[in-house]
Amino acid sequence: MRMEQGLLLKGIGGFYYIEAADTVYEAKARGIFRKKGITPLAGDLVEFSVGDDDTCTIETIGERKNFLIRPPIANLDQLFVVVSILSPIPNLLVIDKMIAAAEEKNIEPIVVFSKTDLQSCEEYRQIYETAGIPFVAVSSVSGEGVDRVREMLSGKISAFSGNSGVGKSSLLNRLDERLSLPTAEISQKLGRGRHTTRQVELLKLGPDTYVADTPGFSSVDMIQTDLIHKENLPYNFREFAPYLHQCRFPSCSHTKEKGCAVLAALEEGKVAPSRHQSYLAMYEEIKNIKEWEHK
Repeated sequence: MRMEQGLLLKGIGGFYYIEAADTVYEAKARGIFRKKGITPLAGDLVEFSVGDDDTCTIETIGERKNFLIRPPIANLDQLFVVVSILSPIPNLLVIDKMIAAAEEKNIEPIVVFSKTDLQSCEEYRQIYETAGIPFVAVSSVSGEGVDRVREMLSGKISAFSGNSGVGKSSLLNRLDERLSLPTAEISQKLGRGRHTTRQVELLKLGPDTYVADTPGFSSVDMIQTDLIHKENLPYNFREFAPYLHQCRFPSCSHTKEKGCAVLAALEEGKVAPSRHQSYLAMYEEIKNIKEWEHK
């Protein structure tokens, strides 16, 4: 028997597929994980044993820097929030919720506006670049921004989120034609029924470069399953950071208080009005959530 270390690419039907030294091994997990309520996830760094008969068993799971409940994935470096410039039109609150959910998990958010061959997205670029969030305009038709996204993917584990019709699959197919992901029209025919298996798989695009194929990963999934505590919410708006400890009151909620440095920055144009409006909406949603509801 020998021990190997590798990256878990996917799990299906109790079998796990692990990449180690350019070889993919099929493995089962030790029963101790089930007893402890731990499920190996795509993105996990694992140690596994290879028996004399070539049967493989996951022995340990490395410490995770983050993980998502839905889609179930671990150790993401980046989350590309894909938004269409039109059809459907951008919903800034949904974008900002996705960014905050990523920030909460220490995942770098990147805003991608698609279909920019149809309409300019410069007003949105200004909002997010002012907030210090990477922003890319892409067109799967003209190819604008595709190389930039490809550069940003290099050496990282990334996922793409976006609701149906925003051009997420079209962009991924432009990035690497080997992916051949079904686009929205086909995905709707396949359906997302109650019993549909929605399996996360890491797709290798290059050396140390992986993209999570997360079937049906919409903005709603992550927002609903990964709740943010109201005390943490301001820290998930990175443009608030310089002002958070300058408010008159230590318990400032940055919503309406006198002497609030965030509100002063908003007045001075250092914080985009739409971003603060999103913050207010999210604060209202979560301020009355009880501690047990976060479990």
